Amino acid sequence: MKIKIPSILIFISASIFFSSFTKTITVSDKQDNYTKHKYDIVVAQDGSGNYKTVQAAFNAIPDNHPKRFTILIKKGIYFEKITLPKGKDNVAVIGEDRNGTILTYNDYSKKVINGDTLGTPTCQSVAINANNVYMENLTFRNTTGIIGWQSQAVAMRVSGDKVIFNKCNFLGFQDTYYTIGKGRIYHKDCYIEGTTDFIFGKSVAVFDSCTILIKKNSHVTASNSEKEFKFGYVFRNCTVNTADTVDYASLGRPYGPYSKVVYIHCYEGKGIRPEGWSVWNSNRNHLTAYYAEYDCFGPGYKPKERISWSHQLTDDEAKKYTLENIFAAGTGYPAYKDNWIPKIIR
Repeated sequence: MKIKIPSILIFISASIFFSSFTKTITVSDKQDNYTKHKYDIVVAQDGSGNYKTVQAAFNAIPDNHPKRFTILIKKGIYFEKITLPKGKDNVAVIGEDRNGTILTYNDYSKKVINGDTLGTPTCQSVAINANNVYMENLTFRNTTGIIGWQSQAVAMRVSGDKVIFNKCNFLGFQDTYYTIGKGRIYHKDCYIEGTTDFIFGKSVAVFDSCTILIKKNSHVTASNSEKEFKFGYVFRNCTVNTADTVDYASLGRPYGPYSKVVYIHCYEGKGIRPEGWSVWNSNRNHLTAYYAEYDCFGPGYKPKERISWSHQLTDDEAKKYTLENIFAAGTGYPAYKDNWIPKIIR
């Protein structure tokens, strides 16, 4: 005798069977019009994901993962000191909400913890030591604020190669963002704020369509590029704003003797000093550094009053500042393993 099973029961049974073999969580991010993206791990403080802390999720990433491993971090303030270790490569970390997914801590240089004194390289809130990392819709913050005249307090530290930040916020005061490694970093539509030297380090980094806010009469960048590197920091189509109380800020000062910083097609706010740049205390780093602008605009852009050792690029010189050139293998020394064109994945 044949028994006819209702089709709806067959559908439900099959759905239960197949769903038992997937470990990914499907979510809907309506705010960014993303629908039903699958993630390998979801972080949620309310327990609705795989882990409640970001560090626990990072620890769970398989080493040397062959394909992109994707993590969603739901909205919340995650107060923890976070490290994405070397070897946890090929990872995408997506925040549910750019301003509402906040990774924050409050360490600072000279802070003593269990008898050990932190320095600038160890006072970060978040450290990215892995390669091939994509981060989107996240806020990185150090809440230390101003502690005396030396108040280095890093929100983000990057030592990896081929790292992308898309639509991210970097919030802090002195030394907000430390590009400590010699790798390549790309930023798109990011917001970065600080007081003194708040974008600093050795990396080759491009900032595209980013908003920069300097909150004190001090310096935006403190590049320390390698001598043999062809590029350092490149700002393209960015907005450099100055706080209302700022009237004498510089675009940068040379942390090292081969610092390289270029602003191209950037708006420069009224608080930028007429000479544009600054020396580093009383040393001679500026004599071998390369600081330049091209086709910038705004009340702070005064090319005829710029300091004598800075440059205004010619049209031909400006044409060299493409992603293909800046992130080519040959831009580093020794050369990087490959050419790299960063891609926004969503």
